[in-house]
Amino acid sequence: MIEGKRVLITGGAGFIGTSLALRLVEANEVVIFDNLHRNAMAGTGLEEHPRVRFIRGDVLDAAALTEAAQGCQHIIHMASIAGVDTVMKNPVLTMKVSLLGTYHALEAAHASGVVERFIDFSTSEVFGRYAFRATEGDATELGAVGEARWTYAVSKLATEHLALNYHKQYGLPALSIRPFNIYGPRQVGSGAVHHFIVRALRGENLSIHNDGAQIRSWCYIDDIVDGILLALEREGAVGQAFNIGNPRSTVTIHQLAREILRLSSSSSRLEYVPWNFPDVELRVPNIDKARTVLGYEPCIDLEEGLLRTIYWYRGRH
Repeated sequence: MIEGKRVLITGGAGFIGTSLALRLVEANEVVIFDNLHRNAMAGTGLEEHPRVRFIRGDVLDAAALTEAAQGCQHIIHMASIAGVDTVMKNPVLTMKVSLLGTYHALEAAHASGVVERFIDFSTSEVFGRYAFRATEGDATELGAVGEARWTYAVSKLATEHLALNYHKQYGLPALSIRPFNIYGPRQVGSGAVHHFIVRALRGENLSIHNDGAQIRSWCYIDDIVDGILLALEREGAVGQAFNIGNPRSTVTIHQLAREILRLSSSSSRLEYVPWNFPDVELRVPNIDKARTVLGYEPCIDLEEGLLRTIYWYRGRH
């Protein structure tokens, strides 16, 4: 793992950002830049840590972001509007934060002159509704124009191009990561695992869109943090895009809900809710490139990851 660096994480108070900061702070200075729209830092001690500087700010504020980036050798840009429901309600803001926020982060990195690695967080949704063992070199698929569901994916694909073009044109050591369905302790928002576990522990019904036959590969939080840390270290990562996920942990949404009920010994019931909007029906990554270039290998299988997550939530609900 990297040591003795100053690392800026935009969106660093979020689920993945907080988990990453907890690992990095062992041997590095961490600057967390976040507007606290969602806050997974509560109870972690990060805000009081002597090697953490927390800045409450918005990536749409170029001056504040540029100031936060001063002296940082690594920048991990995670700030975005996330969650299907949130994106559909705020498609303009979603695109604005992705496009302008990433531009501001890249400009700050380019202007600082000391950045050794810039990681742009993209999304697996750039592959569209159907992606089976999709590789980074496969053609991405844009959703129908005017359908708010796809504004997040479209804007994230644009930020990938922008980050990699800063590398090509200016030599900025940038790369992109496409995360596939991350879950685990401290998750906030509307993710399926978070929703199912919280409701299962309360004895409430678990809501599933349509028949629950949608297929996903689930990646435990520790595994994606490992992938990010490897991307910060390996020279071959620069100028590349990487799928980070766990294709071995692939189940339908229905199976996921049933497994959570079993592992949590919950008496909750499943309820099927009509969802008349476009959805991702199949999403399974090919991670051969990450294995070869980064040495990445997910270690936590689905049952173990769900048990760890249920245990964490049970202590807080």
